[in-house]
Amino acid sequence: MPNDLDLAEQRILALLQEDSSRSNADIAAEIGLSEAPCWRRVQRLKKEGYIKRQVCLLDRAKIGLTAQVFAYVKLSAVGRSNLSEFEEAIRGFPEVLECFVLMGNFDFMLRIVTKDIEAYERFFFDKLSQVPGVQDVNSMVALSEIKATTRLPLELVCQGLVPSPLS
Repeated sequence: MPNDLDLAEQRILALLQEDSSRSNADIAAEIGLSEAPCWRRVQRLKKEGYIKRQVCLLDRAKIGLTAQVFAYVKLSAVGRSNLSEFEEAIRGFPEVLECFVLMGNFDFMLRIVTKDIEAYERFFFDKLSQVPGVQDVNSMVALSEIKATTRLPLELVCQGLVPSPLS
């Protein structure tokens, strides 16, 4: 963690990533600050990019997105010269939640959610396989979810300043 974050700011980040709907008053009380200085610190953390955005996490199964698929994509040699075209296409697919550039046998890994496997099949044939330069797609269906979190391990960079959820 950069040295420009003091203990109070590190604790603010830890609290907000657990529950971003907490009020400024709650956060201030938890870390032992008055509300105004706490609010100023949160604003600084936002302005400097430590806090990218605050969102509501939905239960994908409850809203009907029961299939989660990891697709490993290899581009053809010609496709590699047009990476930006592939990236733009992927950004336009709402089914793709995450896309990572890889080193190794595949060029990209996508995390895709759809209503069911049949919906993934339609997505695959109608959209993903139609992106120029796609040579190979290896899809793996997730059967169950063991761990899913958005919480970054601040304790690894703050050296014990943030309580571990396991303690």
